[in-house]
Amino acid sequence: MSNITIDVKEVTRVEGHGNISVRLSDGEITHLELAIVESPRFFESFIRGRLYSEAPHITCRICGICSVGHTTAATKAIEAACGIVPSAQTVKLRKLIFMGEQLQSHVLHLYFLAAPDFLGVGSVVPLARTHPDVVRRALRMKRLANDLCQIVGGRHIHPIAYQVGGFTHFPTSAELRGIKSRLEEARADLRETVELFAALPVPDMTRDTEYVSLRSMRDDEYAFYDGEIVSTRDPSPTRVADYRLRVLEGVRPHSSAKHCHSPHAPTYAVGALARFNNNHDRLHPRAREVAARLGFQAPCSNPFHNNTAQLLEVVHCLETAIELIDELLTAGVRVEPRERPRHFGRGVGAAEVPRGVLFHEYTLDDRGRISDANLIIPTGQNLANIEADMRCLTPTMLRDGLTPEAMTQRLEMLVRAYDPCISCATHFMDVKWE
Repeated sequence: MSNITIDVKEVTRVEGHGNISVRLSDGEITHLELAIVESPRFFESFIRGRLYSEAPHITCRICGICSVGHTTAATKAIEAACGIVPSAQTVKLRKLIFMGEQLQSHVLHLYFLAAPDFLGVGSVVPLARTHPDVVRRALRMKRLANDLCQIVGGRHIHPIAYQVGGFTHFPTSAELRGIKSRLEEARADLRETVELFAALPVPDMTRDTEYVSLRSMRDDEYAFYDGEIVSTRDPSPTRVADYRLRVLEGVRPHSSAKHCHSPHAPTYAVGALARFNNNHDRLHPRAREVAARLGFQAPCSNPFHNNTAQLLEVVHCLETAIELIDELLTAGVRVEPRERPRHFGRGVGAAEVPRGVLFHEYTLDDRGRISDANLIIPTGQNLANIEADMRCLTPTMLRDGLTPEAMTQRLEMLVRAYDPCISCATHFMDVKWE
């Protein structure tokens, strides 16, 4: 059993196409890759020459799951380039729709992509027959989250009302009260969700890892919409505008998505676990109660616990959405004109989308058209770290006597724990490794 070949074409229950390739000879790793085999999609290239206002609506098509996140990062970058400061109401509405996206994405991943690994089935389809109530619960929660996105953004995905400088559509008080009532009712589904995942065994693995995320400069805010860049190895904050000091990217011959490293480590991780490690003290009190009940503490360097961190964020986002709605109802939602550009220049925007911190950077010419663009996707930041985790995990599985089939399943489970969005990460390859 010391000579093993593992070839997975392609990893299932992830968005996009990636292959796992591992060779063991006399118990030693001679080859290990997570090969990203999709063709690049060149978003940074074909957005050049487009008007500044088009950036959010084009780049949100990078992903149907993180469309609000791309809209947010792109809008914030364009506003920074144009000297636009959004109103307090606009920011609250943006944070509210962001909670909806986090909820729908995490529920999708936990129930439909991750849970089958723990329950020993190949997909959610067998669970629909054996555990129909569980699947209905998941669908109910996901629909609620999508409806929250719809009443704020005008669509369930690819929000059309969310624009540079403000919104073109505003939720009514009746809509907000209705979605708030459904969120409160969803607490029962959430309690059942916590019970389910608390009972699932998490594989044991630890690897010293740098975790990178945003951290809000407000003492009471868990960073999703805003913040500065920090990490578990360097907690000193770096402005989002200076993200290139912390995020160094280049290409690998086996990947159509770039790999990233930091000044402190050859790989790093972003995502729910990174946010938890850097922001656990900012979680909503109900989410902290769940963490205490699960015995889940920071710092945690087990990548399989990214699922646990997502579970805590589901609790956090549901409760935060209710509070944001209360604030909007108390103040009253007003129809506001959108803010207009004051100048054109360079701007960077960042947001913590479900899979980690996302960066958009645009340079505008004197006519307000995009002359340069750079997008750094969370999954692209995680790819090198996933490979490092695979390299750490493989020898332990061999020592534990796992069969090649069991090793294959565990490696796939590891990849899925990162909740990768591979198609999002495949853009263009004109950067050489530094």
